[in-house]
Amino acid sequence: MHWSDLAYGIKFVALRYFNVAGAKADGSIGEDHGPETHLVPIVLQVANGQRDTLKIFGTDYDTPDGTNVRDYVHVVDLADAHILALKYLAEGNESNAFNLGSATGFSNRQILEAARKATGKEIPAEDAPRRPGDPDTLVADSSKARDILGWKPQYDDIEKIIATAWKWHSTHPNGYNDK
Repeated sequence: MHWSDLAYGIKFVALRYFNVAGAKADGSIGEDHGPETHLVPIVLQVANGQRDTLKIFGTDYDTPDGTNVRDYVHVVDLADAHILALKYLAEGNESNAFNLGSATGFSNRQILEAARKATGKEIPAEDAPRRPGDPDTLVADSSKARDILGWKPQYDDIEKIIATAWKWHSTHPNGYNDK
């Protein structure tokens, strides 16, 4: 993209997502892909009885509870960022790149507890060995997107993010194949 900008003046905005989670608040649109590898949908599959247990990969990380810490951003907030990025380009601004995340980290155990609250389910979990290459913590610095684009995420509470995902997953246990 950079070279197209230099060679042809084609301006761009690169949006760097952190961990996308959540669903449309009315439960009509949600996350459905296979094989599932994302933590929030996997936790909700356990809550739905589609998996027996949640595996927590690694409990010896340099974090408060020993599990990975990640930044989660709601899908609706990402949609808003896309609209703001288009406006930014339409105004004739220079090419740019922005991190999109909540700027707050949540550990795997915090995600599990938030999912238990949001679903009202026990959600069994078991510790498992670390996955190779997983860093302790990944949290976005989204201040540039907030300052330049005027991006203001609506969802900063992980329990609310998971609650929107649960509304979709609980009404679409087989994803879009249910409809």
